[in-house]
Amino acid sequence: MRKAWIWATVAVGAALSLVMVLVLGVYVVAGNLANGLGRGTVGLAKNAVPAAYASLVQKWGNLCGAINPALLAAQLYQESGFNPRAKSPAKAEGIAQFIPGTWAIHGIDGNSDGVADVWDPRDAIPSAASYDCKLASYVKDAPGDPTENMLAAYNAGAYAVIKYGGVPPYRETQNYVRTITTLAKSFAAPVRRVDPSKQAAGAIYFAQKKLGTPYLWGGDGTADQGGRFDCSGLTKAAYESVGVALPRVANDQYNAGPHPKRDELLPGDLVFFSDDLTDSRAIRHVGIYVGGGYMIDAPRTGAVIRFDPIDTPDYFGATRVTEDGAKALPTTV
Repeated sequence: MRKAWIWATVAVGAALSLVMVLVLGVYVVAGNLANGLGRGTVGLAKNAVPAAYASLVQKWGNLCGAINPALLAAQLYQESGFNPRAKSPAKAEGIAQFIPGTWAIHGIDGNSDGVADVWDPRDAIPSAASYDCKLASYVKDAPGDPTENMLAAYNAGAYAVIKYGGVPPYRETQNYVRTITTLAKSFAAPVRRVDPSKQAAGAIYFAQKKLGTPYLWGGDGTADQGGRFDCSGLTKAAYESVGVALPRVANDQYNAGPHPKRDELLPGDLVFFSDDLTDSRAIRHVGIYVGGGYMIDAPRTGAVIRFDPIDTPDYFGATRVTEDGAKALPTTV
């Protein structure tokens, strides 16, 4: 009996030691959040764009100096969420959301099959890049940043950019320019370590308080749900507790900031899992990294919020959440 009690005490002590190591790591890192770790540069992040379209975005995103692959990816995600069958109430069509009149003028036969088809990404993605570059050429003499002027022309028309000598003083246009340029950062592969989020420690603190809470599919932690969460409901609530509003589903949360490599992870990064490691739109699970190869997550029905290892075959990648990155995400895609 005494021997069994001793082994039970050892097991409990080991479990508590793990928790304390992870928690200590959180606060050690939190104390160094102000230390800059370098910024990335333009390039398409691995797997941020679905594999079926990645080579098209990479190729056509370099069509002219005003665009780059990450910016083109941000536009496609903002417009359709990479859905080639998307159709809006305004009759915008396809992955790039061209309206018929604009497509009739600017649609090109990108795959050289003799047909310019707005529903075919092999035509629509090249057409989006071509249209961007044409707009850039229209406003090339306007003062200011060529990319921002191109985006402003996309939203408000080239005449407005020329008239005002740059991004016009329209709130909608200024927001559009800010949104796309910010969102592009989540599609860009950094060449160096990316800056940590200032809200990371607070998000982990929230999640730690939920350890042991039963999982609920679709759970947002509301009182009528008994304070229960599913995986993305937990991460959303954790970052909401520190003033960062994330989308509801995991595959949209992936675009809330830049993507650190596995050996660059810091506590507070969101970590993602998928059965298709080539497509961010197929992500099915998310957790909050806490250090030491572990995350806090709400894993599945019948389980509780707990610590789980992240180094599994379905590990997809990570996102370092930023406030601006989260704000840039569309409410629906």
